[in-house]
Amino acid sequence: MPSILIVEDDPDINELVSLRLQMNGHEVHAEFDGEAGLAAVKELKPDLVVLDWMMPRLTGVEVCRALREDPDVSATPVILLTAKAQEADVQRGFAAGADDYVAKPFSPPELASRVDALLARAKA
Repeated sequence: MPSILIVEDDPDINELVSLRLQMNGHEVHAEFDGEAGLAAVKELKPDLVVLDWMMPRLTGVEVCRALREDPDVSATPVILLTAKAQEADVQRGFAAGADDYVAKPFSPPELASRVDALLARAKA
């Protein structure tokens, strides 16, 4: 069962994403700020991380950069899930090392499909 870490400071969105991914057969762990999320990635070594951009303590972009610089977790797929949807924001997200970028508001089924697609590519 693939493990997913969700790092999202909005409790409602965190719960929505968690429930949807659990329904799709994933083991889900949730954190609510960037610093806790970064520590959880290093401890849990999940198969994939879903990161919000605008969070307390560390932003999703800062977390993503830190993951890419750590050889133990640098290959972990990352999806940025964020309200920052301007073209420049998307470019910054990918430049930080994100593998995919989903703008809020989002479709939970589409997010689940993107998670599954990234997990399949990571296995290949």
